[in-house]
Amino acid sequence: MFKLAATVALIAALLSGGAVAQPAKPTVVLVHGAFADASSWNGVTKILQKNGFTVVAAANPLRSVAGDAAYVSDIISSIKGSVVLVGHSYGGQVISTAANGKDNVKSLVYVAAFAPEAGEAAADLAGKFPGGTLGQALAAPVKLIGGGVDLSIDQAKFHDQFAHDVSIEDAALMAAGQRPITEAALTEKSGSPAWKTLPSYFIYGDGDKNIPAKALGFMAERAASKHTVVIEGASHVVMVSQPQAVADVIEEAAK
Repeated sequence: MFKLAATVALIAALLSGGAVAQPAKPTVVLVHGAFADASSWNGVTKILQKNGFTVVAAANPLRSVAGDAAYVSDIISSIKGSVVLVGHSYGGQVISTAANGKDNVKSLVYVAAFAPEAGEAAADLAGKFPGGTLGQALAAPVKLIGGGVDLSIDQAKFHDQFAHDVSIEDAALMAAGQRPITEAALTEKSGSPAWKTLPSYFIYGDGDKNIPAKALGFMAERAASKHTVVIEGASHVVMVSQPQAVADVIEEAAK
């Protein structure tokens, strides 16, 4: 009878929250950049989900920094509990803006990503140091009815430029499904960045041809990165070619 009463009391405590519970893991929000899409996070997502994280791989519109950041900000607002916000490439500029004023964002992770200062644009930072070859790899711009142009990478040049450490077959699929970005988004200036008030982590490859490694290292140092990981020879899509390394940094930022 005593054992039965004790069991009933334990169940009641569990249901009422009386038992000590492990803190919930933060939700990881992944924001892709230009010339990619949410599927570029598949390898990272698989690892994080296996390790108990809830993951949201957002579909970044790639239309304007302000508009894209507002969209990601709305996603953050819909999430109960803490958030680790992760950005790739141009997505880094988006998360730097989207995290402002969001009390539930606990840290930022920049994956081969831009971390602009106020008044800087992605295009400014891409050309700040030598080594980037994106300009000559772009396809002919697509004129938009509302004005401006969309930019994408020439499919024939995509593998070498964007994803040289991914198989030719996978890179061909990525090239066909790449999401274009407006030229206006790449030249739009940032406001005050969230990395000034939130702990930030960086990971990138020193074989990046979209954003030179020197530029990425400069931004990591300027943002007082808590931990910077540089993958030897890795391309701009380090989250595709090195998902475990990227997941490890995200999990570190989540602690």
